[in-house]
Amino acid sequence: MRWEEDIEKWQDPVLKDDRLPEWYNFTLFNELYFLVAGGTVWIDSAEAAGSSLYDKKQPTKDENTKFTSAEKVDSKGLVFEHRNGANVDKADAGKGNVLEEIVVPLRKAKQPFSLAEPQDECNDVGRFLYLEGVEYVMWCTYDVHFYASFALLDLFPKIELSIQREFAKAVLSEDGRKVRFLAEGNWGIRKVRGAVPHDLGTHDPWKEMNAYNIHDTSKWKDLNPKFVLQVYRDFAATGDMAFGIDVWPSVRAAMEYMDQFDMDGDGLIENDGFPDQTYDTWTVHGVSAYCGCLWLAALQAAAAMAFQLGHEEFGEKYKRKFQMAKHAFEAKLWNGSYFNYDSGSSSNSKSIQADQLAGQWYTASSGLPNLFDDFKIKSTLQKFFDYNVMKVKGGRAGAVNGIHPNGKVDETCMQSREIWTGVTYAVAAKMILAGMEEQAFSTAEGIFIAGWSEDGYGYWFQTPEAWTMDGHFRSLIYMRPLAIWEMQWALSMPTAVIEAPKINIMDRSDLPALSSRSTHNEAGGRKASRKMKCFGNSVFSWAC
Repeated sequence: MRWEEDIEKWQDPVLKDDRLPEWYNFTLFNELYFLVAGGTVWIDSAEAAGSSLYDKKQPTKDENTKFTSAEKVDSKGLVFEHRNGANVDKADAGKGNVLEEIVVPLRKAKQPFSLAEPQDECNDVGRFLYLEGVEYVMWCTYDVHFYASFALLDLFPKIELSIQREFAKAVLSEDGRKVRFLAEGNWGIRKVRGAVPHDLGTHDPWKEMNAYNIHDTSKWKDLNPKFVLQVYRDFAATGDMAFGIDVWPSVRAAMEYMDQFDMDGDGLIENDGFPDQTYDTWTVHGVSAYCGCLWLAALQAAAAMAFQLGHEEFGEKYKRKFQMAKHAFEAKLWNGSYFNYDSGSSSNSKSIQADQLAGQWYTASSGLPNLFDDFKIKSTLQKFFDYNVMKVKGGRAGAVNGIHPNGKVDETCMQSREIWTGVTYAVAAKMILAGMEEQAFSTAEGIFIAGWSEDGYGYWFQTPEAWTMDGHFRSLIYMRPLAIWEMQWALSMPTAVIEAPKINIMDRSDLPALSSRSTHNEAGGRKASRKMKCFGNSVFSWAC
């Protein structure tokens, strides 16, 4: 059968790779069950544009709804209409507005904003949604897609780009309806312009975002950096210049939005003393290792993208801010062997967080220079392995999220003491990218042993978000474990990407970045050949 031959052709390069243990091959392919069995909708673009997925009536002005991306009325009665960057006249771009909008007559803005707008025919692969999980029923939850998206980028890159385009449109939109946030009990608006939404909704996807209402995610510190990092990774991996041009205004908007969270002007964002991140029960004070590292990486990625698209002024701006923020980050958090959980004075401020190098993970995965020198990266990863992995059931359960330097698990909250399956895979990927493959496979094998093996908890084809050391799980059939595909991504990276240049760290933002590392086949993975694209007029470009 043709389909059997195609499957064998796709899987054989992995199955016949002698470097890879049998349990890894088994788990890598089986975790893909989630893309079809975890709750997936894939429809034609015309259907999405013509009506809501559930044919729900559109909100009206009486419902206090305000949409601003395709349309935004100013005090003079004009409407700002965001357009594809490729079609904006350079003479008009950026006049009086950082988002590169242009003024159009009011009569042209009659329909409410909708993410379900047709794409260019060559990029139109329909509209794709997948759930965060069967217990957390939200579409394309973005802080989790940050981990899971490597599977789509590796196997279905056009679908991945289509999701990023939808979030790019969402960044420039606003939904002014009031929502009460359950954790704090305060009120806010459903979707703030400039903020990346937590999700694309539940009941009316694309048209009613942010079904999540535990916290006000417009104040989260990880969503905007994660958007910039995913966009740059996808731009670099595919070499799709049209995609880069289209989403650039949203990248700028997302970066500018974060300025409000730099409280002391050091270029580094601060957390606000509540769980303002994907770890939404784990409170953070001041500068945090997780969000701060993501921000550093986003600054570097935004600078690289700006230079490659010819926006040198913004490239220089983000580059300078990166250099300043990096100095502040290391001064406030580096303790000689790893980065403290945060710069506060709480009982867990010096905890070892397994996910603290998330920004470095994306930096290395995107062909950008490392954020820190090799010693700091490897020292931190070795600390994870020795403490978060090996001190929990001898490494046979995965990496616990938080552990104190005395070797006791951080019991601050539910999430600090949990083992997150997808985060463990991500930690393993970080180790591969740093040349620590032995520790990487030992780390990830814990998830196989606990979740998939005959001696484990029996979570076959329903891998949960998390489990505890005694085997209690939370949220079966979850999106984040698709992060195992980042391990495969890391394993096929060119050596030049894995090994960052050995020069002064403050000069690394001047180094050339890889742009397009490989070509892709839909549903067929990356080809062996790698194309490299040159971008002129950029300190990030490399000689051709």
